[in-house]
Amino acid sequence: MNTLTIITFVGFTLLTGAYAYFKTRKENLETQEGYFLGGRSLTGIVIAASMIMTNISTEHLVGMNGSAYKNGFIIVAWEVTSALALIVAAVYFVPRYLKMGLTTIPEYLEKRFDTVTRSMISLFLLVSFAVTLLPIVLYTGAINIESIFDISEVLQISKETGLWMTIVIVGVIGSLYAVFGGLKAVSFSDVIYGYGLFFGGLMIPVLALWHIGDGNMLTGFVKVFENSPEKFSVIGSEDSVMPFSTLFTGLIINQLYFWCMNQTIVQRVLGAKNLEEAQKGLLFTGLAKILIPFVIVLPGVIAFYYFGEQYYEEQDSVYPALVKKVMPVAFLGFFAAVIMGAVLSTFNAVLNSASTIFSIDVYKRMIDVNASDKKLVVMGKLTAAILAITSIIAAPFVANAPEGLFQLLQQLNGIFFIPIASIILAGFFFPQISAAGAKVSLLTGFLFYVTCIYIYPVDIHFIHLWGIEFLLNLAVMFAVSKFYPQPVMELQPSREVVELKAWKYTKPFAIFLVIITIGIYIFLGNI
Repeated sequence: MNTLTIITFVGFTLLTGAYAYFKTRKENLETQEGYFLGGRSLTGIVIAASMIMTNISTEHLVGMNGSAYKNGFIIVAWEVTSALALIVAAVYFVPRYLKMGLTTIPEYLEKRFDTVTRSMISLFLLVSFAVTLLPIVLYTGAINIESIFDISEVLQISKETGLWMTIVIVGVIGSLYAVFGGLKAVSFSDVIYGYGLFFGGLMIPVLALWHIGDGNMLTGFVKVFENSPEKFSVIGSEDSVMPFSTLFTGLIINQLYFWCMNQTIVQRVLGAKNLEEAQKGLLFTGLAKILIPFVIVLPGVIAFYYFGEQYYEEQDSVYPALVKKVMPVAFLGFFAAVIMGAVLSTFNAVLNSASTIFSIDVYKRMIDVNASDKKLVVMGKLTAAILAITSIIAAPFVANAPEGLFQLLQQLNGIFFIPIASIILAGFFFPQISAAGAKVSLLTGFLFYVTCIYIYPVDIHFIHLWGIEFLLNLAVMFAVSKFYPQPVMELQPSREVVELKAWKYTKPFAIFLVIITIGIYIFLGNI
C-alpha cells in the first residue's frame, strides 16, 4: 500500500467533507423540508451533479465496464436512452409534482388513489432498497477499494475477509453522511465527487489509449477498434445480453420509472428552489448521461484489448485490474476517493430516500399522525441506520452473479419497478383506473415477474418480460376498475411551495438531446 496513495485518498475525502459541511453548516436540519428536501433550495447544477452521482455508482463503474468488456457497446442503451426519459420528466412529470407540493412519490398515490395504495408502495420501495440496490452498491465499491489498497495482502487475510472489512467501513461512513447531513449535505458532496468522477473516470480510457498508441490516443483507439470491432456496435442481437428490440419494450418503462418516478432520483428535483432550476437539473443530467459511456463503457472495451477473455468468468474484476494497470500510483489515492464518493453518493441517496418514505409515508400516517417535524427527522435517521446495517450484512451475498452485478441489479429491480411504474403511469393517463385496480395490479405484477424469472423461468429476455408485465398490469387494472370503479379524482395543488415558471430553454435543449441520442444509434449502429 503506497503512502502517497493513502495521502491523496484521505486528502480528497476530507476536502469533500469540509466543502459539504461549509455549504450546509447554517441549515436547519430539524424540519421536514430542511432534512429531507434540502430546504427546497437546490439549484440546477447541484441537482444534476447529485442525480448523476446518485445514479452512477460502483455498480456502474465495476458492473457496466465488466459487462462492456464481455458484451461491448450494446449496453450503452441503459445510458443514452435515459436522456429521453429525463426530457419527459422535465416537461411533464416534475412540473406536476412541484405543483402538488409533493415530498414523496407515494404521497401522489394517496392523492390519486387511496391511503392503502400509498402504504403498499412505500413498503415495496423500502424492501427494494434493502434487498437490491444498497447491498450491490456496497459490494461493488468494496471490490474496487480492496483491490486498489490491497487490503487483504497488507493485512495478510483472505480476500473475502478483506472485502467484508471494506464493506463495513464504507457502510459506516456512508450511513454517518446520510444520518447526520440530510439531503443538502449529500447533494453538495455530490458536486465535488461528480467532478472527481468525470475527471478520474476519463483518466482511465485516456491513459490507456495513450499507452496503447505509444503517445497517440487516436492510434490507440484505432488499435482497440481493430482488435474487436464487433464490440463497438450498439445493435444487440436477440440472443445477446441487450437485444436492440428491448429498447422498444420493457426498457422504455424502466427508464420512465427510474427518471420520472423513482423517489431516490426525484427527491433531488423535489428539493429544487423553483421549476426552472428543476428543469435545468434534469436536462443537464440528460446531457451527462450521453457523455458518461466514456467513463463506464469504453474502459470495459479497452480492457478486452489488454486482457482478452482472461476475466470472462469474473467480469466484475476487470475494471479494478484496468485501473491498477494504467493509473499512476500518484493518482490511485485520488481515484480511490472518487470510488468511495461514488459509493457514498448512491448509498447516502438511497438511505435518505428510504428515511423520507418511512417518516412521511409510514410513520406519520400509520404510527403517529401527530408527530412533530423533529420526531420525523429522528425516525428518519433511525431508519437510515437500520437499513445501513442490513445492507452491510446482505452485501457479500450478491457475489458471483452469472451475468455480472449490473445485470443482476436490473433483474432484481424488475420485481419492484415495473409494477410501481404501471400504477403511476395509469394514475396519470387513465382517470378511470381505480384504487382497487391499482392494488390488484401491484400484486399481480409482482407474482408474475417472480414466477417467470425465479420459480418457472421462461426463455424470454427479462427486459421483454418487463414489457409483457406492464401490459398485463394495465389489463388487470382496467378489468378490476370496471367492476370496482372509483370516482374520478381531481388532483388539486396542495400549496405553491416553489415558483412554477418554466425554463425558457427547456424545449430547445430537449430537441438537442433527442438529436444526439438518435445520432449515436445511427453512427454506431452501422459498425
